[in-house]
Amino acid sequence: MVSFETKVKNYIIEHQLIANGDRLLIACSGGIDSMGLLHFFIKFQHIFEIQLFVAHVDHMLRGSTSAEDRVFVEKFCKEHGVPTFSTSIPIPQYLQEEGGNSQAICRRERYSFFEKTMQTYHINKLVTAHHADDQLESLLMALTKSGAVNGLKGMYAQRIFSSGILIRPFLAVTKEEIWKYLMELEGSYREDASNEKDDYTRNRYRHHVVPLLKRENPHVSSNAVYLAENLQQDDDFLNGLALERFPHVIEKQNDSFLLKIPLFQNEAVALQRRMILILLNYLYNNVNTTQSKTLVLSILNLIKNTNGSALVYLPEGNIAVRKYDEVVFKKQSNDTDETKLLQEVSLNEWTHTSRFRLYIGEASFEPKEMTNFYYFNSKDFHLPFRIRPRKDGDRISIKGMDAQKRLSRILIDEKIPLHERDTWPILVDANDDVIAILGVRVNKFFSKTKRPTDDFILCIECKKS
Repeated sequence: MVSFETKVKNYIIEHQLIANGDRLLIACSGGIDSMGLLHFFIKFQHIFEIQLFVAHVDHMLRGSTSAEDRVFVEKFCKEHGVPTFSTSIPIPQYLQEEGGNSQAICRRERYSFFEKTMQTYHINKLVTAHHADDQLESLLMALTKSGAVNGLKGMYAQRIFSSGILIRPFLAVTKEEIWKYLMELEGSYREDASNEKDDYTRNRYRHHVVPLLKRENPHVSSNAVYLAENLQQDDDFLNGLALERFPHVIEKQNDSFLLKIPLFQNEAVALQRRMILILLNYLYNNVNTTQSKTLVLSILNLIKNTNGSALVYLPEGNIAVRKYDEVVFKKQSNDTDETKLLQEVSLNEWTHTSRFRLYIGEASFEPKEMTNFYYFNSKDFHLPFRIRPRKDGDRISIKGMDAQKRLSRILIDEKIPLHERDTWPILVDANDDVIAILGVRVNKFFSKTKRPTDDFILCIECKKS
């Protein structure tokens, strides 16, 4: 059986993680994983011909316990002659001021400290103790969240970080292997009680899902590492091809982009999706926006045909306007006539949006079994009907409420992602009164059962992804 140290050394060599003369900053919390990492590099620093430094962050979330973690790491490093940079960051104060996710804020502040330390002391590589089980957990969480390839690629063995590189030499081994290695060396470590709680998503996967999978196959974590590496290699290659083909299909024109539909449709589907992601990266800096599955599908649906014209509202005031065989992506100018950008809804035929298709017509129309449908009296609204994105101040009348309710509040309550709220399709009448938030809410004048005065029907179907 290959020893722990040999396995890690082979992984380092295979992925070219370390070179002679490197200055490594070991991120060390004092736990099993990072202490195993530190022991390994202390033992092999002369063989690798590298210089070691350690960074420790006390997030001040566990009072005296986390302060003792800092003392433990500093004492160990002093005994072994490793320079240590440690700090305490008042995460509880930041949470009180900002709100939000504690783990995300911890990560942001921790990596900010690592970055500053590397720049100050001219350190070229940050080393973290992420291992094979971490990779498995990352893939499972990404699959549960969205199934996007970008998430399923997991963690890379190395990536650019600050002015240097972040490396993960322990991706070749599991947590159990790290623990056994540390015990063989009679090494000590600090336990973090928060790791035992199910409050965090990763902990729930770690405590309940991963053990089940390991009972089915003890090597599942290694399989996850192998799968992630293959996906990384394939995706990097396809992204390179998409980037090469991009200027042949999508042309930059001053402050806009022109997509030629026939040329786009000639490309492989795998490249089409990646070209849209490249385009979104040009338009936005927000990762949630550029990786939005819904947004990509909205654009792909717009490009599916070249009949007539259509419009899709994009986040941050951008629009995509299709005219026959071309789509222009641009900022919506202040002097744009909004009535020209509204999507008209024709009566007695299906109208398609990026997310839904809807039918408004005579009440005698018989909807399919799975279609959401509502009856209403056409006199309660003013023709023509149109579809547009949400505006600030939009309100809708809902059954059981005397006052109208703000659309922004409804979208929050329905857990519509922040980056989708500004582009969610809203059905309005000629007076711009909100008739429906498609797929979410309808006006109080609608009924699921036909009343004597109802002469129209509204049918809404969600498009399949």
